Amino acid sequence: MSIITLTSDIGMQDYLVGAIKGQLWHYCPECHVTDITHHISPFNLPQATYICKSAFAWFPLGTFHFVLINLFDRRPDHVLVAEHNGQYIGCADNGLLTMIAGGMPEKVVKIPLPAHAPKNTFTIIQQLAMAARELSRGKALGEIAPLTQSIHIKHNLQPLVGDDFIEGQIIHIDSFENVVVNITRDQFNAQRRNRRFQIFFRRNEVINQISETYADVPEGQKLALFNAAGYLEIAINKGNAAGLFGLQGFRRDQLTQPTGFQQLSFYQTVRIIFQ
Repeated sequence: MSIITLTSDIGMQDYLVGAIKGQLWHYCPECHVTDITHHISPFNLPQATYICKSAFAWFPLGTFHFVLINLFDRRPDHVLVAEHNGQYIGCADNGLLTMIAGGMPEKVVKIPLPAHAPKNTFTIIQQLAMAARELSRGKALGEIAPLTQSIHIKHNLQPLVGDDFIEGQIIHIDSFENVVVNITRDQFNAQRRNRRFQIFFRRNEVINQISETYADVPEGQKLALFNAAGYLEIAINKGNAAGLFGLQGFRRDQLTQPTGFQQLSFYQTVRIIFQ
């Protein structure tokens, strides 16, 4: 039985997620469909990358991941299906694929959308489902469409690094309002080189140690740890870090408001100073 995961920015307010699942079972009646999340912030490709990379690694080989993020960034005439780390990823040709894969995936094809079909979510799902059906029956990716490297490329949001600092950006705020920063444990250790450090955020807020669990500090106290996905997290033991400290993740309107870049930098930056 094939596994198909769904990740989207659709939300759960209306019929669309249920209709997508019904459509998938129509074309792949034996598949198991499971949700990763439908609450990605609109247009937030760094957050989508973090969620997808962190979740996909735990699925079995041969899993199909349908990532329905920013599907209509441009008028679509095709969708992408890629083979990467023994799994398959289907998404729009908007740069997200290369962000999730950390570069060009091992194999990728463009699946054309029917010329006279509506350019909507259901047409995209139909083509992805039909591709998944053929692949689950043993076809190679290159047999369902020609392999290509001509796709839209975007790079992951990387921390800024200097000799005595590393500066990251907030990429996700979870349901407990813990704040996830795009600094991994490996990046931190490589830059630290056994030096003391201070983590600065929200003006004068400072943390100078890494905890292993939330319970390492008293209730109501701030802490920093590396979460299960290996990313730096700013949290409060049994509290809401994002709300208390006024921290925000990326919003598209920050880029269009007159003071947007100032706000983006002020709210998103977390800097670690090494001494």
